[in-house]
Amino acid sequence: MSVDIASDGDVWRFGRTPITAAGRFSDYTGFDRMQVLVAGSGLVLETPDGEIDVRTPFKPVRFAGETRIVSRLEAGPVEVINLMGDRRRVHIDLAVVKAGETRRLGPGVHIAYCPTGPARLRLQGEEHAFRADGGLRIEGADGWPANCTAGVILMGSVTCVSR
Repeated sequence: MSVDIASDGDVWRFGRTPITAAGRFSDYTGFDRMQVLVAGSGLVLETPDGEIDVRTPFKPVRFAGETRIVSRLEAGPVEVINLMGDRRRVHIDLAVVKAGETRRLGPGVHIAYCPTGPARLRLQGEEHAFRADGGLRIEGADGWPANCTAGVILMGSVTCVSR
């Protein structure tokens, strides 16, 4: 089961997903995918070209949606954050911002998400407090610094492809 935090139809999706058993990943041909482990440990994504190591929490990985993947759980169930985007229409990025770190936002839509709570994020002089599983959609923030003042924030960014 996946819990969508935010989406824009079939263009992009940001959500939290539990992985409770090894198995095949869905085919998302034409999409770029990013994933970060937020609960548990020991997730490995087996592909025809080798492994994608997702064992370490809060270390994002990137892969193509058409990559054939079978998950392997080395230490029990895990939970991940997924960011997926139609590569013809958007570019995606997923970053981990820890207390004391700042990330400069670009054009597009940004999702600030707190996987474990509590956390705080300062934007344009305003402090936003998060509990576990809390999020904030940010638009019109090109050039803004996003400063994490406490905890850990995942920052998903979606930018339209120039035509």
